[in-house]
Amino acid sequence: MAKLMASKKTLNAKNLEALGARRLAELLIEISTGNTLAKRRLRLELAGEESPAAVAGEIRKRLATIARSREFVDWQNRRALVDDLQIQRRAIVDKVAKRNPSEGLELMWRFMALAGSVFERCDDSSGTVIGLFHDAANDLGEIAKAAKPDQEMLADDAFRALADNGYGQYDSLIHVLIPALGQKGLEHLKQRMIALSKEPGRSRTSTSHLALTEIADAQGDVDAFIAQYDEQTRKVPNIAAQIARRLLAADRSEEALHTIDAAEHKQDSRDWSTLEWKDARIDVLDALGRGNEAQADRWSCFEQSLSIPHLRAYLKRLADFDDLEAEERALDYAQNYDSPLEALSFFISWPALDRAAAFTIRQAPDLDGNHYEILTPAANAMAGKYPLAATLVLRAMIDFALTHSRSSRYKHAARHLMECSSLVSAIEDFGAYEAHHTYEARLRREHGRKSSFWSLVHL
Repeated sequence: MAKLMASKKTLNAKNLEALGARRLAELLIEISTGNTLAKRRLRLELAGEESPAAVAGEIRKRLATIARSREFVDWQNRRALVDDLQIQRRAIVDKVAKRNPSEGLELMWRFMALAGSVFERCDDSSGTVIGLFHDAANDLGEIAKAAKPDQEMLADDAFRALADNGYGQYDSLIHVLIPALGQKGLEHLKQRMIALSKEPGRSRTSTSHLALTEIADAQGDVDAFIAQYDEQTRKVPNIAAQIARRLLAADRSEEALHTIDAAEHKQDSRDWSTLEWKDARIDVLDALGRGNEAQADRWSCFEQSLSIPHLRAYLKRLADFDDLEAEERALDYAQNYDSPLEALSFFISWPALDRAAAFTIRQAPDLDGNHYEILTPAANAMAGKYPLAATLVLRAMIDFALTHSRSSRYKHAARHLMECSSLVSAIEDFGAYEAHHTYEARLRREHGRKSSFWSLVHL
């Protein structure tokens, strides 16, 4: 009986319905008293019951009020502004656009136009507000598809919006509007952007460049995409990669290889743009039937950065048994890699825990305990079968925290020390390393005054 009564107290739609419409209405009036956002939501719901035009009128009035406001919104008050904007956005989508897409489209343009004034007076360090406007841009694309406006007029609206994209609120606009713009709208927008590119001003050049590259992709026009970059810029590795991939998709593989090989890059570089270039080159070589060269590039990428995706792709293309031999060669190579942390991460991720343990025992003095994002998962992975290796990894993090007096890490270091204590019984021989009791005694001698650390240790 008690369980049955408790279930009736649970806040859910079914239980609330039992209160009846009159009681629920009274409760809503009571709850919304002094709560401005709740009152706005209720007014929108009531207007929505009347007609789409009525709720649209309420939304217009609220958007106009928000646009006129000049009060600065700090991080503490940001939530209220976001909630207010979300109420208006959802009302446009759910109450207006579903019944009258054309009016919903006009309102969503008004909503998006708020971005400039909102960002001028709002702290958006969390990225919450810009995320809301990006969601609204996606809504705009869906509403435009349903509204089916004149394509050239929609292109003009998009052009004006992109010319005023100071906060990145319209970054995805062309992409979301492609279905509604169609080829006619895209071509009209393209011509307007070409005209804009000829006007003086760096910001206008940047705006038109980004728009024209997106339009070129939407139209499947590889040459138009390439035309957006001068000859020197096409030699930048990641730009060359982007061009090559588009040429490849258009069955222009020889041109793609020429573009890739004309790029200016550092062969031993590990930065993302060079890796993007290398991946594009591998795909081009495969498309040209030059599989051996593509394999050589995959192996080179593995050697430079211990790249697991490149190694897996390399092994996948080898005959049976040849892949096993190549895998052993790769693991041997990683044993002598110039970055101990990257090598350990590779072994853990591959996974090759036996190799990881042997490597750790050999390289423990060289492990940088600052990199807990690598060492913590390594210790966890090896604790079961390789307790000595796990202990040495934990010690590296403990030593770093105490030696550098990183008090923010003392809680973790204390936990690591207790984990070391729990692993002792599984370790038969510490070899060249200190036994646990000797290690702990040294810590107490060298760092005994760090009471904030020792108060957290419960051995």
